[in-house]
Amino acid sequence: MSDLFVEGNFLGLPSNGDAVDIVVLPLPYELTTSYGQGTGEGPAACIAASGQVELYDADLDQDLPATSSILTAEAWEGKGATLLEQLDELGTHLSAWCTGDVFPLALGGEHGILPPMIWALKHHPTLDGDLSKLTIVQIDAHADLRSELDGEAFSHACAAGRSLDMGVGKLMQAGIRAYSKEEAEWIGSDKRITTYFARETQNSQTGTEAWKQWLAEINAVKGPVHLTIDIDGLDGSLVPATGTPVPGGLSFWQVIETIQAVFGAPDATVISADVNEIASHEHSPLTEFTAAMLATKTIASHLKARKEGRWSPTAEPLGTKRVSIPCTYFTQHGNQSAQ
Repeated sequence: MSDLFVEGNFLGLPSNGDAVDIVVLPLPYELTTSYGQGTGEGPAACIAASGQVELYDADLDQDLPATSSILTAEAWEGKGATLLEQLDELGTHLSAWCTGDVFPLALGGEHGILPPMIWALKHHPTLDGDLSKLTIVQIDAHADLRSELDGEAFSHACAAGRSLDMGVGKLMQAGIRAYSKEEAEWIGSDKRITTYFARETQNSQTGTEAWKQWLAEINAVKGPVHLTIDIDGLDGSLVPATGTPVPGGLSFWQVIETIQAVFGAPDATVISADVNEIASHEHSPLTEFTAAMLATKTIASHLKARKEGRWSPTAEPLGTKRVSIPCTYFTQHGNQSAQ
């Protein structure tokens, strides 16, 4: 806990005037949840729980913020009358921070926040309009590759699929254990997708070798990376309040190892991240506290990469005064697919 604790800020850390190195973006978006509810309150619950997270990181051997400036932005507020309008609003909101001068970390909210984040990243200087350069590393219980769910092509259950449709070059998934036949067929036929199923990595006899292979592949990734952590990728006992808790998932330390491996990849640059599907539970803060610890480790790992030269600004600092790029992608493509 920070000595100068600020209520409502991630880790309770005070902001540093106009200087911004890392921005935490609360995105309380929840329009297509298909089982449990409450992810709309997840970002605020995660930020509240983060006030109890220790600031010391062993890899950095420093207390956060470790001379950096971490800004907790105002929570996004969706005003659109439709799902597609709100997705456009999210893309517009995120574009102000996917500018190369800061590291954006989004807190969700359902996994439907991923496609707007990918749209915003298309304008990032390291991609310069070419999403084929981008690798998504996904921790999740679900493949999120459905063509639609309940008639909605931009459901949270379709987030990875819609990101590939936008032109993402590579998708690497771990923790997957709940998926459809349609998704299995896509995984088997698309060379852009590498999936490590939980039945492989959590196997009591062969899981250790499968997990080592996953970490080796992650550490060998090249180019720009977006890390997306759906916390239901962890075993349901660790995140009982997430939208769809599923047994048989990853351990806490496996997710930490994944974060360390991708940020430590010598030829990769993690340009952004999100932690999503956070929900609170009135009887236990375990879910939001777990999410807060993973978000904290993400920030610490970014700072270590920055310190060791695997991340550096690719644009002049813009401070807290931001200009958004208007997004109309989702309204246009959603309306086209409905015709």
